[in-house]
Amino acid sequence: MQKRTLIIAGMHRSGTSLISNWLTKCGLQLGEKLLGPGWGNEDGHFEDVEFLKMHEEVLSSNNLPPSGLTDLQIDGFSIYEKEKLKSIIKIKQQLYDQWGWKDPRTCLFLDVYQELLPDACYLIILRDYQSVVSSLLRREFKSLDKKYMSRKYLSRLVWEKIRRQRRLLKFYNEYTSKFLKVWIAYNQDILNCIKKLNNDSFVVVNYSMLNKEDTRLFSFLENNWNFSLKYFRFKDVFKENQIGEDINIDMHITDRGLIETANRLQDELKSYMQFS
Repeated sequence: MQKRTLIIAGMHRSGTSLISNWLTKCGLQLGEKLLGPGWGNEDGHFEDVEFLKMHEEVLSSNNLPPSGLTDLQIDGFSIYEKEKLKSIIKIKQQLYDQWGWKDPRTCLFLDVYQELLPDACYLIILRDYQSVVSSLLRREFKSLDKKYMSRKYLSRLVWEKIRRQRRLLKFYNEYTSKFLKVWIAYNQDILNCIKKLNNDSFVVVNYSMLNKEDTRLFSFLENNWNFSLKYFRFKDVFKENQIGEDINIDMHITDRGLIETANRLQDELKSYMQFS
């Protein structure tokens, strides 16, 4: 059997965990140890812990947040870090005929992976910037909300009735542009990557279409990329009630050029979508 590697790449809060959950149920090896449930991902993150820790290490060595929520470019891997990454890949290749991984931070290192895995296939997950930024805002504010709601009755009451709404507005004003810049940086890295790839080595999808189009993507993985999988319905992992409503992020962004940039980038990436 031909060795096959699938790189699942997409911005945080774009549905990469959902699609990775589905692919593991279809029989694809996405890691021996996967990051489990957490804040904002109740069913699990489905991130290969080895790649996750590697990415966090590189980010920290570049004085960037391990979360990967940054719009700054990575200076690059040190010789030690690249050799360590090579060893992880080598072991995976020896153990499995077909394998892959998912971690949103992968988007920040796509040039390195193109070098180390020249024959890999890329499953690109695109979600519109409005929904991604809204999801990040809701998730990050929830952690603040939880902290205050765990306090004693009087403090909790003051938070609920007086301070919460003011703090929410301040939080949105402070972080909306930051998160949009991260979305732009990630998706620009994705666009730069796929422009260097052969057309038959990547596919761009939106997770929301898989409720109706999962069989088309499944057939593509099997017939075009020769992955050996067993079909599992995407509907059985998708939970509509976990998708929150979008926030009107425009009112919290003073730099209109950011929205113009995001729209141009989004339209260009959509032009590569094989399924709609």
